[in-house]
Amino acid sequence: MTDARARQVHLVVAVVAWAATVLQFVLVVSGSAVLVEDDPPGLGARIYRFFAYFTIQSNLLVAVVSTMLVREPALDRPTWRVVRLAGLVGMTVTGLVHFFLLRPLLDLDGADWFADKLLHMVVPVLAVAAWAWVGPRPRFAWREAAYALVWPLAWLVWTLVVGQVDGWVPYPFLDASEEGWGSVVAVSVGITALFGALFALFAWLDRKLPPAPR
Repeated sequence: MTDARARQVHLVVAVVAWAATVLQFVLVVSGSAVLVEDDPPGLGARIYRFFAYFTIQSNLLVAVVSTMLVREPALDRPTWRVVRLAGLVGMTVTGLVHFFLLRPLLDLDGADWFADKLLHMVVPVLAVAAWAWVGPRPRFAWREAAYALVWPLAWLVWTLVVGQVDGWVPYPFLDASEEGWGSVVAVSVGITALFGALFALFAWLDRKLPPAPR
């Protein structure tokens, strides 16, 4: 795998991730549906909620990292390794949670449907496939996995705390007022365990798969 081919692959991921994120942002600003919101709040609240979604944060990580890799396909810096791993695992969890927990709740059409599929299905598949094909590898170890886990844990704590203050959470399964704290805690523990397992899996695969790009 040459640097030139790796640049092309990362460019595709970057373009799709940026396009999906920008499209969803435009829809949110215009007052379009956000997950299952029937009555969109004010503009400031809509913008905050947009960035509060784990899906959006994961897509932004992948978009930024892929853009950097277009310029330097063999990029390797300590902090960048953590961000790269966080983005890959974040997108994997985004796809899995969407498919098993959120997809049955959604009733979207038009641009909302298109943006949803890009963010939750297309970008996760592209991001993981690009890493498996063109790397860069090896980059991850147990240290990177431990540091990367801080982000989803911080997001979860922030989401639950803010949810108790203003009554809004980005995902229904984290709504303690509707689901009860027992359910929310169980889901949180399960998702945290999923994150830990995926961070470990990606770190292991990173060392087992052939180095890339060559």
